[in-house]
Amino acid sequence: MSPLLVVLLTGIVEIGMAAFQAMQVQAAAEAGAVYAAKYGTSDLTAIGTAVTNGTGTSGIAASPAPLLFCGCPTGTGVTSQGNDCATPCAGPMAPGKYLTVSATITRTDLLPLPFIDLLLPATFTGKSMLRTQ
Repeated sequence: MSPLLVVLLTGIVEIGMAAFQAMQVQAAAEAGAVYAAKYGTSDLTAIGTAVTNGTGTSGIAASPAPLLFCGCPTGTGVTSQGNDCATPCAGPMAPGKYLTVSATITRTDLLPLPFIDLLLPATFTGKSMLRTQ
């Protein structure tokens, strides 16, 4: 088999594996949010465990740790107010409690091909946010 064909096939497999890992890390973050919606937000450690165990992919971490905060919804997301839910929001919406769940995984290479590192990030992250109140 031609060396060029081997390099091309390896690159295609690497990109496919990277896409799979990116989907798995987002699914893990969403699994943590689903766990919080079902069982509540009082145990952030259990939510982190749901992230790491949410998929069958090893190496996924709940990093940064799940974060519970007060915030105001805006047109582009949520503006954090820390733990202050008493201060009214600038717009018509009331402040609420939110949970941010994040997941990360470090990409692993089949072969150390230099062009793959230029195309793909070294770490994939997933993030999910849930309004809890």
